[in-house]
Amino acid sequence: MFLKLFKRCWISPVQAQTKLRQNGFVGPATSFPLGNFSDIKKLNIALVMAEKRKSSTIINHDIHSIALPHFALWQQQYGKVFVYWLGIEPFVYVADPEFLSVMSKGVLAKSWGKPNVLKKDREPMFGNGLVMVEGDDWTRHRHMITPAFPPLNLKAYHLAAFWISRKPKELGKEIDSLLLSIINERKRSLVEGDDHHDLLGSLLKAEKGEFTASEIVDECKTFFFAGVETTALALTWTFMLLAIHPEWQDTLRDEIRQVIGDSEIEYKKLAGLKKMSWVMNEVLRLYPSAPNAQRQARRDIEVNGRVIPNGTNIWIDVVAMHHDVELWGDDVNEFKPERFDGDLHGGCKNKMGFMPFGFGGRMCIGRNMGFMEYKIPFSLVLSRFEISFSPRLSPFNKACVFP
Repeated sequence: MFLKLFKRCWISPVQAQTKLRQNGFVGPATSFPLGNFSDIKKLNIALVMAEKRKSSTIINHDIHSIALPHFALWQQQYGKVFVYWLGIEPFVYVADPEFLSVMSKGVLAKSWGKPNVLKKDREPMFGNGLVMVEGDDWTRHRHMITPAFPPLNLKAYHLAAFWISRKPKELGKEIDSLLLSIINERKRSLVEGDDHHDLLGSLLKAEKGEFTASEIVDECKTFFFAGVETTALALTWTFMLLAIHPEWQDTLRDEIRQVIGDSEIEYKKLAGLKKMSWVMNEVLRLYPSAPNAQRQARRDIEVNGRVIPNGTNIWIDVVAMHHDVELWGDDVNEFKPERFDGDLHGGCKNKMGFMPFGFGGRMCIGRNMGFMEYKIPFSLVLSRFEISFSPRLSPFNKACVFP
């Protein structure tokens, strides 16, 4: 037992550090057993104290240095690709879209894993849902869930009739029990021919007996935490930005009147809200709901002559790329939805530099549904209310970037 623990906590990290250095991956000095946790804490405390001393109420959209000050500092010192440590786990930090593009080529989606150090914290939220599973299990889940998300299905969906607690660690068993009872009731309804035309119903119809009850519960949790929360955050940031830029409120109201008018909102009309799509993309660029993506290599990956060893964790800094002046130009920290007029990537010099829904085969499966969830409440609120701004906010980073 002692030898196993010694290998896990000392020998393996030293070997990993040696391999990474041999391949040109360097970064901030680390200390055993905390890695760079102490540095991260100190930098965040220093930032909080500096923010308290500020008297300016000017909104700065350069949130990378505010929400992720440690990464902003280390990027200045070591470049857009470096190594840092969370405890005894090394992470290759990536904020270079060209490096990311080369790294992802030729790597099957099922060949990526999730960092072991993060799995325990996220298991109560996602269980063994699509976000967390790997390998052949990921392929099976993706294949089974994909039929639930085409546009023909989305236009028939109603809003879910249940709400899940936002405290999964404390109420994990209660959430699972609640979801299981809802699933069983919905199965009985489907047998009786009562179809509610919602996401759960589509998942159950696509299931064909290949999912266990536990797996369906985990997918329901995944849909909520990976979908509803992120869309809610996008709307929150949108309202803040429109309060600062009332001219865009007027522009979008005019578009809503022209496309929807006084009739009920229909799915087919949502595609006509072009300028609203620009706004959503610009919001997700400035304030991405998923500020990072994490992977774990399941084999050695060669990138421009350097090898990322099998088992290495990879931290992809979405916020950094979305705020990179080299990719977006001098107006990178300005709210300019028109940059997405006729350009799905907003004029970014590298397409991988704009990734609000992830990248590759593991890109968010519900991105089309996310646009629908965003546009419907947005249209309803904006057509009825004017939005004003409170200056008392400062973004901070958890699983998502919050106001």
